[in-house]
Amino acid sequence: MPLTDTAIRATKPLEKQQKIFDGNGLFLLVAPTGSKIWRFKYRFQGKEKLISLGHYPAVSLKDAREKAADARKILGSGGNPSEARKESKQQLFNTFELVAREWWRKQTGAWNERYSAKMLNYMEKDLFPYIGSRPVSEIKPSELLPVMRKMEDRGAMSVAHIVRALASSIFRYAVITGRAERDPAADIRGVLTPRVIKSRAAITDPAEVGKLLVAMDKYTGSLAVRNALRLICLTFCRTSEIRQAEWTEFDFEDSLWRIPAAKMKMSRDHIVPLSKQAVAVLEEMRPFSGDGQYVFPGRKRNSLLNIATLTEALRSMGFTREEMCAHGFRAMASTLLNEQSFPPDVIERQLAHVPGNRVRAAYNRAEYLPERRKMMQEWADYLTGLKEKARRETAFSSAARKSCRKR
Repeated sequence: MPLTDTAIRATKPLEKQQKIFDGNGLFLLVAPTGSKIWRFKYRFQGKEKLISLGHYPAVSLKDAREKAADARKILGSGGNPSEARKESKQQLFNTFELVAREWWRKQTGAWNERYSAKMLNYMEKDLFPYIGSRPVSEIKPSELLPVMRKMEDRGAMSVAHIVRALASSIFRYAVITGRAERDPAADIRGVLTPRVIKSRAAITDPAEVGKLLVAMDKYTGSLAVRNALRLICLTFCRTSEIRQAEWTEFDFEDSLWRIPAAKMKMSRDHIVPLSKQAVAVLEEMRPFSGDGQYVFPGRKRNSLLNIATLTEALRSMGFTREEMCAHGFRAMASTLLNEQSFPPDVIERQLAHVPGNRVRAAYNRAEYLPERRKMMQEWADYLTGLKEKARRETAFSSAARKSCRKR
């Protein structure tokens, strides 16, 4: 006879466990302590199985019957209710945040510290508050799009694209590890507001480059700032690499600068051949900072030079943000070296751009070092020539103006 709530409440505990049956495999197990637990008994592949459906009265008679009915549906479709429950629990446990943090920990070995922290910040600020607690397998594109729109609404269009790509990597990891069926972030790739990518301001006209070099020589601010700009120009390294340059990284006997992977954007060791002019810049810095950690220290000893200081120096020389920025020396070098027909692969390797063909990169152990040594010295000599030409033209113009005034 089916159970009723009245009959269940009237049931008193005995010295031994007792089973009160409702029918179709559902029964209530009453323990000597007085606790009452719903159980569902069934057979699967010829063996008797048992699953718990929760405690009474937290799980009512009606709820227990519905859970038992769901289990019978699983049996009817050839499934095992016990395994189905395990999978359901596993899905609830595999939240987006849990999977994302697991993925992030596995990536940190290949990333530098700064980039790793940046990616974690994106996840904690722009993803976890909205979908972090959701099972990674249940998140749909329609649920993900509003998250990206929040970034667009605050004007962070580029961040929205970065975070979408970040989410896509996490979902693909979930797919590979068997915790999701697909990547919903891929579906919204073409829906986001397009980014407006602005090129870095850079001077690429040889005559104007000469004027820039003359202006840098005349800069009366900090020696560290002036020589940092000079070394960026001579090596076209990234500003972060110049600012973090340490004396221990330089091999003056072999005229090489070995930048460790931790400081590189692509987390790959980088070797920079030093021209005679680059060595001269470093030698000029030795009395100033040679007994410290950094070649170009900030205002405080052993502190990093602020990138804003480099930008401010260019502005003080009269170059606007539309004309030149500290990062623009890389575009300057790339443009002019390509115009002079230096091998593109040699230029790209000097810029620390990893070849698209990973196999090719792995076998390129020489990294064009002899070719880059030659190119870097010729580049330095070329810059010296542009600077001297600009000085002569400036001197000639000045003399001509004085002559006109006398007349």
